[in-house]
Amino acid sequence: MESDVKTPVSSYRQEQAEATKIRIAESAQRLFASEGYGATSMDAIARAAGVANRTVYAAFGAKREILNLICERWLERAGARRLADEILTEPHPLLRLRGAAHWLTVLYSTDFDVVRILDAAIDEDAETRTLLRSKLRGRNRLMDRLISSVESRLAVPVADAQALFRAYAAPGVYGELVVNSGWSVERFEQWLADALVTQCVPDAD
Repeated sequence: MESDVKTPVSSYRQEQAEATKIRIAESAQRLFASEGYGATSMDAIARAAGVANRTVYAAFGAKREILNLICERWLERAGARRLADEILTEPHPLLRLRGAAHWLTVLYSTDFDVVRILDAAIDEDAETRTLLRSKLRGRNRLMDRLISSVESRLAVPVADAQALFRAYAAPGVYGELVVNSGWSVERFEQWLADALVTQCVPDAD
């Protein structure tokens, strides 16, 4: 009986704690984007989120863990894992290859600020580098799966095709074309898809 009474309270507290973590992460993302990851202190994050400094440390423990949540929420908003699975079920190899371009474009266009934050933060402390390299390996594994799924149609070794895709995925490419040069997201996706086909399947129908 006693546990029945406590359960709703416990659930409410968990919801409140999760909402606080999200508010802290959103405030931190804005600061990371405007001030830089390295230049942003936990004190500044606490002030921006409107919470006590100890609340930030209790919720995350370290700044890199805030970065981890920012990254996970970005991937969730983009539907990155679900979209990759959908593309891999496409029966036509060339459409899967173009789907790889669509996947990357959706990922970057969902919130390119996160991409730039992650790219800049990799030069921070060893623990942050370890975290971000793990994230990068996970992204690359997924990208490699998309390319290896069309291996039977490739005119180049699969490792070369995977390397080309990772090169096109460098944040500076999207940043230069879309952010700096004003390309639309649709134009970028078309360019990337055409580039992948031209480089990897030049004899495509």
